[in-house]
Amino acid sequence: MNDPRPTDENELENLLSEPEAATVAALESVPGDIVVLGAGGKMGPTLAMMLRKAAPGRTIYAVSRFSDRQVKSRIEAKGVETVEADLLEEAAWKRLPDVPNVFYLVGMKFGVTGQQPLTWAMNAYVPALAARRYHESRIVALSTGNVYAFVAPDGGGSREEDEPGPVGEYAQSCLGRERIFQHFSSCHGTSVTLIRLNYANECRYGIIVDLTRKILHEEPVDVTMGAVNLIWQGDANNTIIRSLRLADSPPAILNVTGRETVRVRDLAARIGAVLGREPMLTGREADSALLSNASRCVETFGPPATSLDEMVERIATWVASGGKVLNKPTKYDVRDGRF
Repeated sequence: MNDPRPTDENELENLLSEPEAATVAALESVPGDIVVLGAGGKMGPTLAMMLRKAAPGRTIYAVSRFSDRQVKSRIEAKGVETVEADLLEEAAWKRLPDVPNVFYLVGMKFGVTGQQPLTWAMNAYVPALAARRYHESRIVALSTGNVYAFVAPDGGGSREEDEPGPVGEYAQSCLGRERIFQHFSSCHGTSVTLIRLNYANECRYGIIVDLTRKILHEEPVDVTMGAVNLIWQGDANNTIIRSLRLADSPPAILNVTGRETVRVRDLAARIGAVLGREPMLTGREADSALLSNASRCVETFGPPATSLDEMVERIATWVASGGKVLNKPTKYDVRDGRF
């Protein structure tokens, strides 16, 4: 197993932003400068950095409020041009660069309960502003597997053609985001790809970080949500960038995740083995879970390069050694849609 283990954030972000040859080739066939909207979140920085590596000679813009100034500095250090903007403000869109390629990562999940109006504004109103501003561009818009209904763990997961069944206002607002892009694509012929992602993992956040911290702190791991999907964030970044070539009207839809349906109890056991600790399990596995089928993605782009064992070893080792974490739990175990 060839598994590079980063020892600091710079090494980690270099690893997460390393483009595969197929990613470079995909961008070569899609000319023009690129903007990443919502670039200050969990995935935006390394996606922008990967675009910078994969598309030399082009301008890569990263747009965000950049409340974390260190994130802004790290992005700029990699040669990405940053643009500070509050995308809830309509006037801000007039100041954004004209580009033919757009990656849309704007969204709100954490703290939804008690802030439902803001959640809908971020997840359904801002997409309308983006779709109008960039109606002549190609757009890749991140959505989430949360738009699906819960399904049986042994059924292979929800497919792109399945009817949505979002649980709770966060998931409903994310379906709203998709519907807005679909509407404006129909109006203007805008080429769009909708990415239903779950769950991206890296050393600072994700389900593996959540479980590792619980096991280290001798806290029980609830297995009621009995199964999950996982993908290394670097693999997700590569796939998201390549999906620019899939953009179409009506929008293409693509599940981005790993091939495996992973039982939470088995995942906890794998992490425990790396840590040399026995996880404490609680709860009883439900007969349904939030799962996505990645067959279309694998058929189109091939399987993710990073295996589950590599992810577990890399992430658990990082967390156990005191590496930085973002303190943003995924809340993968929430079943009532309240985030």
